[in-house]
Amino acid sequence: MTRRVTFILALVLEIVFVVCQRSSNQQSHRNLYGNQDQTPFLEHLMSLAAGTIKFLQEGERYLNNELTDITPEQNDAYDFIIVGAGSAGATIASRLSEIKNFTVLLIEAGRSENLLMDIPLLVNLLQFSNDINWKYRTESSDKYCLGMNDRRCNWPRGKVMGGSSVLNYMVATRGDPRDYDNWASLGNEGWSYNKLLHYFKKLESLNIPAYRNDTVFHNTKGPVNIEYPTYHTPLADGFLKAGLEMGYPLIDYNGKEHVGFSYIHATLKNGERASTNRAYLHIAKKRSNLFLTRNSMAEKIIIDPKTKRAVGVQFNKENVSIKVRARKEVILCAGAIGSPQLLMLSGIGPKDHLEDVGIPLIKDAPVGENLMDHIAYGGLIFLVDQPVSILPADVTNPLQPYIRQYFNNRDGPLTVPGCVEALAFVDVDRPRDTESYPNVELMFISNSVIAGAGFIQNVGITESIWQELFRKKEGQHSWSIFPMLLRPKSRGRILLKDNLPLSKPRIIPNYFDHPEDIRIIVEAIRASIEVSKTRGMQRFGSHLLELPIRGCENFPHGSDEYWECAARTFTFTIYHHSGTCKMGPEHDPTAVVNPRLQVIGIKGLRVADASIMPEIITGHTNIPVIMIAEKAADIVKEDWGYPIDV
Repeated sequence: MTRRVTFILALVLEIVFVVCQRSSNQQSHRNLYGNQDQTPFLEHLMSLAAGTIKFLQEGERYLNNELTDITPEQNDAYDFIIVGAGSAGATIASRLSEIKNFTVLLIEAGRSENLLMDIPLLVNLLQFSNDINWKYRTESSDKYCLGMNDRRCNWPRGKVMGGSSVLNYMVATRGDPRDYDNWASLGNEGWSYNKLLHYFKKLESLNIPAYRNDTVFHNTKGPVNIEYPTYHTPLADGFLKAGLEMGYPLIDYNGKEHVGFSYIHATLKNGERASTNRAYLHIAKKRSNLFLTRNSMAEKIIIDPKTKRAVGVQFNKENVSIKVRARKEVILCAGAIGSPQLLMLSGIGPKDHLEDVGIPLIKDAPVGENLMDHIAYGGLIFLVDQPVSILPADVTNPLQPYIRQYFNNRDGPLTVPGCVEALAFVDVDRPRDTESYPNVELMFISNSVIAGAGFIQNVGITESIWQELFRKKEGQHSWSIFPMLLRPKSRGRILLKDNLPLSKPRIIPNYFDHPEDIRIIVEAIRASIEVSKTRGMQRFGSHLLELPIRGCENFPHGSDEYWECAARTFTFTIYHHSGTCKMGPEHDPTAVVNPRLQVIGIKGLRVADASIMPEIITGHTNIPVIMIAEKAADIVKEDWGYPIDV
């Protein structure tokens, strides 16, 4: 009952706060396209109240679907212990608990997900929230993140049921088939695209009418709903027309074609976020063999130093350290930061580094190496002369129809995931070649960093740069493209700060360490500017806002040197951290896990999350991580004598 009351009170207070904040102006307002809203204020308010009540009732039902939280006793035993209830952990826990003879304990450091988190447009507010986010930051650098506080990039990661599938921008991409064929060519048997297509289909419930009948590539009966947002701005339509004008097709990028333009496929269901918590754990609520402990911080994996077998997990809940035993296996699903951190805290990692921080070595392994991420240049702003973008201040104004529209019908701008509406996959070295292997994604956003000052907290832009470059343009209608580097050659690493579980690890991404990465980003910026010059975008009066970026003044605006300097200043992570527990054959000295995801040299321990990727995929990582988890669950079932359906 306490959780329900807390949720309802928090939501009501949030709505009251917004209403009070806006109530000083009760005159009629213009909507996104400048049309006068003729709805009488009282009628509008009553409709909003009705929608709010409906939303609260749905929130109550939502909480009733949550798994019950337990606190295990000391030395309680389970067949499988899974650490992390994110994109991978929620999936594996649900799939393993389908076997009634298995008992499964799921350990999650964070709290419950709630319906407010699942309003797609509000994703920007979650990126650096206090209670559902690990709030990681990279080490300071003089080569990237130069415009951020302390020259450090923010790295949000989900600390909540559903993990980063609750914080992400819901973009559903599988990547290119050549990504997985490359994995297989590195010695990872069973990981080619043809072997994995079954799992991409198994997880999917596609609700995009144009592609639903393509049974070669798609499925309509899986747990993860994928659909278009129900609302699109005219700018997004213009972006697709720009693609056609530039010679690119409109494609199903999760089907046969991989170069072209498209509205985003998104992990949405009926206008709400479709997290892995909702997709996999809500349906498992009544299973008596699945146990969950929330707000439980894993401290280390318990490993028998003689047998080199993982026998349990130690975690802290309410300041009590609890040890639980695993009869069969421990499965790490803590992500590309958390999984290597836990392995190293448990004595599995680089020998010299563990000695430096005072951790007894159990297995010398390249844990934390091979860190990869997708990055983009975040400073492209295209101003327009029409009110066609999504301005958060307008959309969240209760005196306008958009909140009412969402609460009552799950429609309107609030269904757009963080204003990300469309994307394009291109090869900047082979423009318009639809057979090429894309090296860049152009992610279209129907506003930009000037849409609201709150954005600077998300990415950590310094206050002085904000005032100097963006403040005067704040709130103007604009759009942006994040040109994203898809196949970076640079590699970073994760290190421990010390031997304390509560200390955040050191994150050294080494962005732009390889010169090819900066070259491709510069070409991607030029491709984005080309989009702005098409008839599709010029009909809105689009023009690039030229910024006198501090530190780049000595380079001619638009030169290669200028754009390189700009990219190093506004280096934006796209939150696709991966590779730090690399998968490879057991003879590979760079591998941490083998192709069956077992930690090499340790029995009873697997890793299944983005950290196992030997090479980063050509797209957003959430769907591939769920795919990895689906395959991992089948591998585990198979290894313990249960047949799988492939």
